[in-house]
Amino acid sequence: MPTDPVAAPRKPSVWRAFTQPSAWTMAFLGFSSGLPFLLVAGTLAYWLKENGIVLKEITMIASAGMTYAFKFVWAPLLDHWQLPLFRRLGLRRGWLLFSQLCVTAGLVAMAALSPANLPLFVTATLFVAFFGATQDIAVDAYRIEIAPVEAQGALVATYALGYRVALIVAGAVALIMADHVAWPVVYLAMAATMAIPIVTTMMAREPD
Repeated sequence: MPTDPVAAPRKPSVWRAFTQPSAWTMAFLGFSSGLPFLLVAGTLAYWLKENGIVLKEITMIASAGMTYAFKFVWAPLLDHWQLPLFRRLGLRRGWLLFSQLCVTAGLVAMAALSPANLPLFVTATLFVAFFGATQDIAVDAYRIEIAPVEAQGALVATYALGYRVALIVAGAVALIMADHVAWPVVYLAMAATMAIPIVTTMMAREPD
């Protein structure tokens, strides 16, 4: 008795993987992750040096980036507690938007305080670092849940692309700007670029 031929499995489309909406969402979220990291762990040292702050204090303040190494400590909180004022966005997008707004507010506070008011400036820097790390946790969780396993490679690639673009903006672009305008203006401009991932989070869909 003749049997129907077994259809060959379709090969995954690389083009489809990189053009899916979630891939571009991850590119913008990657930008959102890379920007605060370099602003508190690298670029900040140049601003502090221009204000005559000694190397020892620069190293201590710039080490705020070490917050990212300990984000595993509060990562479980993002799985087990939903933010009351962000419930309509869902668990993942709620934490994403909250952390992005906090990063933006922290960058504005750094620009407003400046190193002249060092204790409060350091507090604002730690605030940005903490919520930048929190955002990383939320982005990783969102990426894992937004697409199946076979699509994760493309999502990681586009995330890395956005992250690298952010490093260029927060590094080279920020330093070029600092040659022409005051550092507080530079950090305000960096805070303004956070509008891109904030809009992305609000337009993205919550994972099923």
